[in-house]
Amino acid sequence: MRRLQVYTSLWAMQPHDQTGVKLPYDQVCEMVSGAGFDGMAIDLGASDVAVAHEVRLHMERNGLTPLIVAFPKTIESLEDTLHMAADFGVPFVDVIGQVMPIALDDMVPVIETWIGMADRIGMPVQFETHRNCITNDLYTTLQLLDRIPDMRICADLSHYVVDREFWFPLSDHDIGLISRILQRSDSFQGRVASRQQIQLQLDFPQHQKWVDLFKGWWREGLADWRARNASGDCIFVCELGPPEYAMTGPDGREMSNRWVEAQMIKGWVQEIWDELGGDG
Repeated sequence: MRRLQVYTSLWAMQPHDQTGVKLPYDQVCEMVSGAGFDGMAIDLGASDVAVAHEVRLHMERNGLTPLIVAFPKTIESLEDTLHMAADFGVPFVDVIGQVMPIALDDMVPVIETWIGMADRIGMPVQFETHRNCITNDLYTTLQLLDRIPDMRICADLSHYVVDREFWFPLSDHDIGLISRILQRSDSFQGRVASRQQIQLQLDFPQHQKWVDLFKGWWREGLADWRARNASGDCIFVCELGPPEYAMTGPDGREMSNRWVEAQMIKGWVQEIWDELGGDG
C-alpha cells in the first residue's frame, strides 16, 4: 500500500505566525496533530538533541511521527544521529551535510561513507538539496548522482531556484535538470521560491507564477515516486521557515501567516496525490 504522509517542521512552528510567540512544545504538537499532519521534522540545525528528546514525548502523545534533519559537521558525527534516529523510529534521516569538499572527487567518498554508515546501522538517509552544504550546487549534485547510484534525494527545490537564479519561464534545459533531481527523490519539502527569494507569500498575485511552477514540480515528483514504488510512505514536509526565511515589513512583522500557508500546501499536495490515484 502507498500512502502520502504530510509533515510540518518544528523549526517552522517556532514561531508559527506573525505574532512572534513561540508556543510550548505540547501546544505545538496538539496544533500540528489537530490540523491533520502525520508527523513533524526535528531540525538539529535549529535545535539540539535535548530539544529532540523533549519534543518526542509530546509527539508520541499526539500520534505524530518524528523525522530527524541532521547537519553533520564531520563524517563521523552522523553516526550518533543515526543511532538516535533509529531509537526515535523515524522513517529516514534527512542529511544536510556540512562536510563540503570543493572537488567532486573529494565529495564522492564523503557521501559513500555516510551511505555505508546508514546501511550498517539500518537507518536510511536522504540528502537534501540545500544551500551551504555538500549538495549546495545543482550541477555538482547532478554529478554526484551520476557517480553514486545509491544516493537518494530529499527534494527542496527552493534552494536551487535561488542558487541558480532561474529566469521565468524556465528553459527546457533547466526544467530537464530539475526533472533529473526529482527522478532520484524519495521525499519532498514544501516551500515556494523565486529566483531572488527563498520563501514567497503564497497568496500574493505577483507570486502565482512561482506557486504554479512548484505545484507542477510536486506533481511530477509525486507521480515519479508512485511509478517507482508499489508500496510505502511518500513523505512531504511543509517547511515554511520563520524570519529571516520569511520576509518581514519595516516593523519586523511577517507579511503572511505561515501556519495558514503550511495548511494550504498540505491541501494542495493531498489534492495532487488524490488526482494521481491516492492511497492504496
